[in-house]
Amino acid sequence: MKPSDQSIIPSDDHLTEERLESRIMHKGLFFDVWRDKVRLPDNNTSLREYIRHPGAVVILPMLDDGRLILERQFRYPLGRTFLEFPAGKLDAGEEPLDCARRELTEETGYTASEWHFICTVNNAIGYSDESLYLYLARGLRPGADHPDAEEFIETFSATLPELLDWVKSGRVTDAKTIIGAFWLEKINTGQWGL
Repeated sequence: MKPSDQSIIPSDDHLTEERLESRIMHKGLFFDVWRDKVRLPDNNTSLREYIRHPGAVVILPMLDDGRLILERQFRYPLGRTFLEFPAGKLDAGEEPLDCARRELTEETGYTASEWHFICTVNNAIGYSDESLYLYLARGLRPGADHPDAEEFIETFSATLPELLDWVKSGRVTDAKTIIGAFWLEKINTGQWGL
């Protein structure tokens, strides 16, 4: 007999922190930085600084021949160009799938007739509430891209084995792209279904 999840995962009550005060430290164009005073489980207090982020989507665009659409984009905080899957920030009130459709077209020019939700990833749990929503896009049709005025992106295609080799060698270090490659490998080998 399989044990229930309740017996595997105990209650979190003894680990929970309670927010006592909250204030914004920096209001930015893309995200905000907050500082909260919290009561710890042992009844002491501490400060927590974190980024409030609206969330984002990651698109895993797959051509009919199995090749993947990827991007090359300079990322300022690390001062270099990264290989990554198309992605973008949710607009206020926007549903993740609507955002994924919009971002795929804006950044690559492609539209997709088939969409599959893959998973939600919380990629920076120590300092941000950001959630990334990953989608597999198939049935791709090419078109004209129209990136944001401040985005300079080159798109290209690669096979999944090429992408996995780049992850292994350290050429691809972007977390969302590594997670997407991991999921695609599991899906392609039949270990995980959609």
